[in-house]
Amino acid sequence: MDEAALRRSKRKIGEATRNEKATDRRVTRKGYLGDMGEKGTPLHEKGKGRENRLKGILAIILSAAGFAGMGFFVKLSGKVPVMEKAMFRNAVAALIAFFIMRRDGASFFVEKDNRFPLFLRCLFGTTGLVCNFWAIGYLKLGDASILQKMAPFFAIVMSIFILKEKPSIVAIVSVLIALLGAAFVVKPGQGVLGLPALVGLFGGFCAGTAYTFVRKLGMRGVDGAQIVFYFSFFSLIVILPFCVLHFVSLTMMQFLYLLCAGVSAAVGQIFVTKAYSYAPAKEISVFDYSQVIFSALLGFIVFREVPDIYSFIGYILIFTMAIWKWKKD
Repeated sequence: MDEAALRRSKRKIGEATRNEKATDRRVTRKGYLGDMGEKGTPLHEKGKGRENRLKGILAIILSAAGFAGMGFFVKLSGKVPVMEKAMFRNAVAALIAFFIMRRDGASFFVEKDNRFPLFLRCLFGTTGLVCNFWAIGYLKLGDASILQKMAPFFAIVMSIFILKEKPSIVAIVSVLIALLGAAFVVKPGQGVLGLPALVGLFGGFCAGTAYTFVRKLGMRGVDGAQIVFYFSFFSLIVILPFCVLHFVSLTMMQFLYLLCAGVSAAVGQIFVTKAYSYAPAKEISVFDYSQVIFSALLGFIVFREVPDIYSFIGYILIFTMAIWKWKKD
């Protein structure tokens, strides 16, 4: 082959290579097969990840609205015994969990090794629920909600003992400052007047411990609907004798309010389960604190409740720690 022919051949090869690269660029821009984003991640997968994260955020905000509604209707029901309020909440949740298990064909059998952790989840969950409902009757909705939202911080502490996990420096600092924020809400110097806030805070501790046992059971492969069903069923068994002994006839409005509380709690439970199926906790958990905003707004609009300056300082400290920990995670 002469030199001129060799040069023509090289030019053709170069043009073919450039055309192939240009085609690849067009394919990538238009989103055809094999699209790749940063760090080799397929663009369609990145888009799906963003979509799921947005779905998770929306679901957890709806869950927060549901749980805020539960507290609102519990408070609106007025002077009804706490145990009677808790019975309505758990009866609705138990029915929904039962039908979900039947629909999915899930087993009601619990492995022997999982029975004691499940019992402790039910015990702490029931105690936390009763404490929260009792505190709602005496506290502003926003204050009761923020004390309940101390649960994730208490879960960090309890994971040391239950799961043998070693918390990071970020987790330790966030717990300490969140506890300082809780102290502003509780205002310990009030004496007996501060008792409802202390009970609310203890409810947050019990909820955090219950969540830790939920995580332990989840790590062992126990179905979420099964955990919800047995928690609700256990609560009903424990609460029922108190309801019988201290039963109070409900007005039609009180009955409707408590029914709405049960439905709102079920909505919260369903959407929180959906949220964590769309995205991991570290990406969306901070949006769960929107419950405090919903509760404070409902308290202000309906009950004319305005948190004092100390409560606002507590809110800011706890919110800041939740956001800081979320970013660090």
